[in-house]
Amino acid sequence: MDGQQQNTSQKPAEKTDSIKVISNENPYPSGDILQKLLQPRKLTSYFIIFIESGSITYHLDLQEITLIDGDLLFAMPNQVFTPPPKTDNLKYFKLLFDENTLVLLPQQFPFLVNPLNSQTIIFDDSARQRVKKGFEILNQILYVDKQQTDTEIILAYMNSLLVELNSAYFKNKEPIHILNTNLSKFIEFKLAVETHLTEQPSINAIAEKLALSTNSLYRIVKEYSGVSPKDFLTNRLIIEAQRKLHYSKLSVKELAYELGFNDPDYFSRLFKKCTGKNVSEVLETRQDLSGK
Repeated sequence: MDGQQQNTSQKPAEKTDSIKVISNENPYPSGDILQKLLQPRKLTSYFIIFIESGSITYHLDLQEITLIDGDLLFAMPNQVFTPPPKTDNLKYFKLLFDENTLVLLPQQFPFLVNPLNSQTIIFDDSARQRVKKGFEILNQILYVDKQQTDTEIILAYMNSLLVELNSAYFKNKEPIHILNTNLSKFIEFKLAVETHLTEQPSINAIAEKLALSTNSLYRIVKEYSGVSPKDFLTNRLIIEAQRKLHYSKLSVKELAYELGFNDPDYFSRLFKKCTGKNVSEVLETRQDLSGK
């Protein structure tokens, strides 16, 4: 019994190494290292930045997002992320963690799936102060204090911070219940799409997995995304194609196969229909730019 308890306490301690907090007390590196960090890259962890004061603009999945005092941006694994150079007089906190860390927390945080398609959060004054305090405590625990802090304490403060973010994300957007049945099913749908994206599962198969009729799934997905389940899956595949065009050097044929398309010509036509651009031209343009 004692041996089992000892193993359990050691396991989380290793996994919390993946939790990182970056702030003004941990400044940006300089020179070549900084230039590499500022290149577009595919995120392998969750990324959250809270702007205490100042303004900064990020590029996330081809979208330009400007943050000002009190704003928060969260990004998810696999998104293409282009960090900007640090701006003058910017005060901020960044939090990075992976799926292994989430498993150790006592609850789930639906906002991390972004069901409402809004990756920025704006707080009221009292919530903003609590969020700021949460970042300050985590920063102190992980980087300022000289003595090692118990894993349970780190996870407790991180859980508290994520509770604040989850509540603020849904505030004034889901007036009945934060997690009503339809929203829960939509989150499950998004997770199924993310998990099996390149397998291109049929809508019938997803509906069956979620214990829904295809009509019910259509209604729920349409309610929260504004599009049908089939269009949602197609749009997600095209986003993934655009991501890969940013950080990988694949041919059109290789890109199509990686995304689960058996016919590269069909993929090219679909890409043109959804984006208005030829995938081969986009690929050539970005390869030319990367060669400069």
